[in-house]
Formats: sequence, structure tokens, C-alpha cells
Amino acid sequence: MRHPVSRPRVRALTVGLALAASALLPFGSAGAADQYEWAALGDSYTAGVFVGDPLPALGDASRDGCDRTSSAYPSLVQNELDEFPPGKPVHLTNISCGAAVITDIATTKQKPISPVEQPETGWPAVDTQIKRAGLNDQTNIVTIGVGGNSLPFGGMLLKCLEEGAKVSGSCREHYTNPPEGEENIEDKLERVQNEYIQMLAEVHTAAPNAKVITVGYPAVLPEDSSDCNRLALTELSLIKHADIDWLRDDVLKQLNNTIQRVSNFFGDQYVDIYSSSEGHDACQPTDEKWVEGLCGDAGGYWPAAIGKLNCGIVDKRATLVHPNAAGHENAANHVERAIRLALLQS
Repeated sequence: MRHPVSRPRVRALTVGLALAASALLPFGSAGAADQYEWAALGDSYTAGVFVGDPLPALGDASRDGCDRTSSAYPSLVQNELDEFPPGKPVHLTNISCGAAVITDIATTKQKPISPVEQPETGWPAVDTQIKRAGLNDQTNIVTIGVGGNSLPFGGMLLKCLEEGAKVSGSCREHYTNPPEGEENIEDKLERVQNEYIQMLAEVHTAAPNAKVITVGYPAVLPEDSSDCNRLALTELSLIKHADIDWLRDDVLKQLNNTIQRVSNFFGDQYVDIYSSSEGHDACQPTDEKWVEGLCGDAGGYWPAAIGKLNCGIVDKRATLVHPNAAGHENAANHVERAIRLALLQS
């Protein structure tokens, strides 16, 4: 198991914060609630999709097609909070869902698309994450990791693959001067900003006493695009280096900047995952990457082929540029710290 941060150092931090929280809580201040309520909302980068064991377990009648897993960062943080409670226990309600867009948090129902144990008629639609999580005036912490699917970043990666297969193709050109009916990148980011504003307003209305923590996206693309081998399905395959640079600087970094800017406007805490994950992107060696490439290592329940992508030819699974176990552990370290600090200030 690769550990992005020394666990003894993290444990020392958590113990210290737990003791500090206990010391700062006035005698008898637990009030009517004997535990903190934490709701984890978000998309596949929160849910986990292929790391650890499926939650609910395979075959469980309550499976909803959202692909939450036991090694995703909400579960890892919960384990630490259980071992070192911040004054009193923390109860997690994790309602994150793979493929969720921003509007699925508060305003629209989502139809999950998990390829694992999918019913013949497809997964039934699920209610907004706000409603599923039961946010109310007793909610203490809300963490939110969402936004990428609203661009959609995954769809843009696939377009970059398509353009990369052409001699003169460029997804940067496609999204800078798009065909009629397609948003350019500036319009996409503006729309995402507006949707994020509306979403955070709804979250604060539903959970007026909660500390809201937003979580950005990790460095899935290298700072040096020449790190990527264009023949490697376990990296970014045919995406051209110039397009990787554009995706990194003009899309992913700007998405994180948008999330942080809106979070600051609401007075919410933004967790930067990007900085700590630089150098651990999808184009790094296996023992250094915290993000799997188009194809990569995943639990045996996860398919090798999704759509036109068949990773079985390289004996891998269709990981579609998502964090692996080490990536989730890195995210967990930062989110745990943010939660403990937020509870100290509550």
C-alpha cells in the first residue's frame, strides 16, 4: 500500500486536534446531540468507484448504482474520526454518486450509470443529494466534491482522444472555437460557476448551521506533458501533449479556481487537493501515480471495457482517469484536517 503522507504524522495531528477539541468544548456543551452529523456529497472522485469494496456490498438490495466504495476518502476519514473522535463521535452519511453533476446536488434527480450489477432496465433515478443526505439544521459538516462532470471534463478528455487520433486535430481548437451548438471553454466555466453558486446557496439553506467544505480536484495531468507516452493506454493514450497542457492550465486549474472562488464568496472552506498531488498524475510510473489512466488497476468487480474503451487488451480495467487508493488517501488526509478544524470553530 502506498502512503502519500506518513501515517504516524497524520495520527499525531489527529490526536492533537482531538485533544484540542475536547479541551475547548465547555463542560456539558454536547447539548441535545450526542454526535456530529457529517454529510459527504459529490461525484465519482468522492464516491471512489473502483477502490476498495463496493458500498453497499455486491448483491445488496440497497445498491443504487452510485459506486461508493470502502477506500474512498469519506470512508477513510470516517475511520480516523472513529478512532480519534473530535470531542464526540462523528456520524457520516455518504451519498456521493458517480457521474453526478452540480445540479444533482440540489435541484435535479440523477440516473446512475454504474456498470456494476446494473439492472436490465438500468438504474432508477435517485433524488437530489441534499434530500438523500437529509440535510437539516442538525447537520454539522457538509463536504462537497463536484463540478468536473458539469463541464464535462470526462467528455472533453474523450474529444481530445478523438482529435489526437487525427494528424492535425486539436481539442484546444475545438473548445476555443467550437462548432455551432457547442459551448466554448469560457462559457462552460461561466456556467459551472453559476451552477456552483446556486448549489451552495441551496446547501446553506438546507443546512443553515453546517460548516461547508468544498473539495477540489487532484493533479490528474502532468506539469510536463512530455511525461505522457502517447502509446500507453495506462496513461492518456493518444491525447496530444499540447492538448494536455491546455486541459491542465485552461480547464482543470480553472475549474478548481472557480470552485475556490465561489467557496470563498460564501465563506466556505476550500480543500486544495491539487497542490499535494502534483507529480502523482496519470502519466507517472505505477508506484508514483495517485491517478489511474484511461486503463489501470481496479477491483475485480470493475469492468475492463466501458463503451468503446477495452482495457482488457492490456490486462487492465477501464479506470477512466480516476484516483486510486493512494489518491484517496491523500485526499482523506486533507479533508480530515479540514473537518477537524471546522468542528473546532463551530
